[in-house]
Amino acid sequence: MFLLQFNINKMKNTTELKGNWNEQKGKLKQRFAVLTDNDLMFEEGRQDEMFGKLQKKLGKTKEELHKIIAAL
Repeated sequence: MFLLQFNINKMKNTTELKGNWNEQKGKLKQRFAVLTDNDLMFEEGRQDEMFGKLQKKLGKTKEELHKIIAAL
């Protein structure tokens, strides 16, 4: 979802997103031990839902979450 500028809306295709998301997912799980694979499951067209769950679980705003992921 978010490479250097982690922004789903600017990604070119879902395949690219999924590959990079797998890398980011591992880093997020290392940083936030409370996250599970289910929390980080990427489904095409349901990115907002996933990020809503992450925001709630981590107590972060959407902007904070994007900054965290961009910094990974």
